[in-house]
Amino acid sequence: MKSQDIRATFLNFFKEKSHLVVPSAPMVTKDDPTLMFVNSGMAPFKEYFLGNGTPKQNRITDSQKCLRVSGKHNDLEEVGYDTYHHTLFEMLGNWSFGDYFKKEAIAWAWELLTEVYKIDKDILYVTVFEGSEDADNLKMDTEAFDIWKQYIAEDRILKGNKKDNFWEMGEQGPCGPCSEIHVDIRSAEEKAKVDGRTLINEDHPHVVEIWNLVFMQYNRKANGSLEELPNKHIDTGMGFERLCMVLQNVQSNYDTDVFTPIIREIGTITNTKYGSDTKQDIATRVISDHVRAVAFSIADGQLPSNTGAGYVIRRILRRAVRYGFTFLDKKEPFIYRLVAVLSDKMGTAFPELKAQKQLIENVIKEEETSFLRTLDQGLVLLDGIISSAKTKEISGDKVFELYDTFGFPIDLTALILSEKGYTLDEKGFEAELQKQKKRSRAASEMSTEDWTILVEDAVEEFVGYDFLEANVKLTRYRKVTSKKDGEMFQLVFNLTPFYPEGGGQVGDKGYLEDANGDVVYILDTKKENNVIIHFAKNLPKNLDASFKAVVDEKQRSRTESNHTATHLLHQALREVLGTHVEQKGSAVHSKYLRFDFSHFSKLTSDEIQDVENFVNARIASKLPLEESRNITMEKAIADGAMALFGEKYGDTVRAIKFGKSIELCGGTHVKNTGDIWHFKIKSEGAVAAGIRRIEAITNDAVKDFYTDNNTVLSEVKELLNNSKNPVKAVQKLQDENADLQKQVEQLLKDKAQNLSGELKNQLQEINGVQFLATKIDLDPNGIKNLAFALGKEYQNLFLLFATAPSKEKAMLTCYISKELTAERGYDAGKVVRELGKLIHGGGGGQPFFATAGGKNPGGIPKVLERAKDYLK
Repeated sequence: MKSQDIRATFLNFFKEKSHLVVPSAPMVTKDDPTLMFVNSGMAPFKEYFLGNGTPKQNRITDSQKCLRVSGKHNDLEEVGYDTYHHTLFEMLGNWSFGDYFKKEAIAWAWELLTEVYKIDKDILYVTVFEGSEDADNLKMDTEAFDIWKQYIAEDRILKGNKKDNFWEMGEQGPCGPCSEIHVDIRSAEEKAKVDGRTLINEDHPHVVEIWNLVFMQYNRKANGSLEELPNKHIDTGMGFERLCMVLQNVQSNYDTDVFTPIIREIGTITNTKYGSDTKQDIATRVISDHVRAVAFSIADGQLPSNTGAGYVIRRILRRAVRYGFTFLDKKEPFIYRLVAVLSDKMGTAFPELKAQKQLIENVIKEEETSFLRTLDQGLVLLDGIISSAKTKEISGDKVFELYDTFGFPIDLTALILSEKGYTLDEKGFEAELQKQKKRSRAASEMSTEDWTILVEDAVEEFVGYDFLEANVKLTRYRKVTSKKDGEMFQLVFNLTPFYPEGGGQVGDKGYLEDANGDVVYILDTKKENNVIIHFAKNLPKNLDASFKAVVDEKQRSRTESNHTATHLLHQALREVLGTHVEQKGSAVHSKYLRFDFSHFSKLTSDEIQDVENFVNARIASKLPLEESRNITMEKAIADGAMALFGEKYGDTVRAIKFGKSIELCGGTHVKNTGDIWHFKIKSEGAVAAGIRRIEAITNDAVKDFYTDNNTVLSEVKELLNNSKNPVKAVQKLQDENADLQKQVEQLLKDKAQNLSGELKNQLQEINGVQFLATKIDLDPNGIKNLAFALGKEYQNLFLLFATAPSKEKAMLTCYISKELTAERGYDAGKVVRELGKLIHGGGGGQPFFATAGGKNPGGIPKVLERAKDYLK
């Protein structure tokens, strides 16, 4: 049974059981601060379990893209070494929100597996929760046990502990006991030797869990206690890749048709054969898994970067690159070439892969190229560390610096050291790593208390599209404490005019005022699991009072100008550059806007001007806002609205139209484009391969921009004696400066030449080395040229030059012939680092040439005196 058919069969089975089939949500989370990526099938439905939203239907089924690479659910290090862990995986799931419960969930799971997929009942085991004697004091799930007895022999029903059979989404939130379904695909001979019961949850590659049925009936509070949920829910998740392994009768997920096309392509590109070498097989599995995770992330709008979710994606890709580099001997980019195979294989089920194939290839190729350069640089630096080592054990802090500063992988470092006969101080490295992690955790540590409920079952309403003020009641609040912000309070109201951060737009600020005139300032507004949360430094004095909630009108107005401008900018870019342009991200603040978009080259000055002119023409046309709220997605698309990849859209959507610009958008906008006043692009540049970024301003910021520019121009004119043509006057100054610069350079060359003759006479031969340590008066470039010129004339040369450009600045330059660095182990970098301390500074460089700077010219005589010690 092909993987496409396996997926379709699952979805059709539950469709026939009155489930609504929904598409996979984007993998990158938008409004859940507890998750960086969707790491389970239930994550997109979290708001329904929490009671903060209403699902389209009480029964839903889907195949959800998931990523597990960080936090509690972290499978990254297992990937490649075993045959059933993955970073990206598909989770087939069926969901009940307050509808059916254990009886139906178990019956349908058994029916699908044994009657539809025809899996042999004799290779299946199930587990039920055995209860716990800890603080929760939970009883055994006898209900599930009794239901299972109707379908499977009692000796195949195993009791599982809290770790395996009590599912929790995190430290807080909905949770409950679960039943896992395991499959034993070992050979008959193996089964005869070892009872399959003993291998459940023991990480055996052929006795694996394929389906988890979670019976969601509790809520874990911040204080650790459990409370019953008002409604009981079903949350199931079946590993698609593992199911394919079982149904395709193979012994590894990587032997299914989910992976074999990618693995074949890797073999073709690298001239290797999967199955013939253990290390190459691991590398092949790593790469085939990781390219899927990276490709889907980029398709969902998450580009590799140095922070947050982007850093996780970069880390996954770099792990794949280094496995190819080390074990498949690929020293040039090649992983991007796998995207075509992936797109062909999965593009039907996930059309975003086909739609963005070129972009995904470009981004991966550029990332590969960049990291391969880093690896090359790291190898040079590692060679330097090895050559200067005094023992065969390389210190952990040196290796950590290579890892932390330059991104050089620790496992690759260890491998190279081993090949060269060196060892790594693993304890020292681990100590440095833990210090860094501790610093990182301390910076982001946050504690969140439980909600204090003031109004039970309150329904929250957003009225901010129509009003900037509203009379509100506080329905709940909680305290959060972090190192960054200190103590803050999160407030929720029955209705609110405050727009929560979303769609690139910042959250509103403002204040609450009670009848006595007491004010609480709202510092930010965000959305978390479909709840609008207002941040304040303190609580209102009277929690039960009615408050006037007032949005900062000036900030909102400026933000609206910038948000509407992003829509007009998007339209302009597609008009000027072509319809291949698609929005890839945005940031809308009150002071500026940032817009990321797909395009293959830098914009010319003419193109930038054309884009500006296009937007300003729409502003001048005073186009009115045409807003359609709560319309179906189908109607919005039929009307010409653009939907963005990576966005999660609900049952109904909101369409924003200004002239021919139509987009799906939840943000706030001006009533008329004339309110924007003017649009000005400040910068345009690259973010990643095929992704450009424009930063621009509107309204008051443009007025300030032109005012500042006019002031600068007036000052420049004054400096140029009020020249009528300041551009021509500046050009004349530049030409004169260039002529003078040439004269200075020639004078310095003459000076250096004269100095060279004097210095030759000062050379001393010490132990076969031509040595000179002296103070000279030249600029850094002149000193370098002089050192290398002397180096061409003399072998075995050891030079140390000192100079004092000012009373508070000293510089050292050390040149050592490469013959000496090789034969005697001299190291210019080490010399200047040590002598640099005498001038209250430091520096470094290569073994043959290095420089140092300091703040104590008075230390130069001691430097020159001690330089000779290095020849002893």
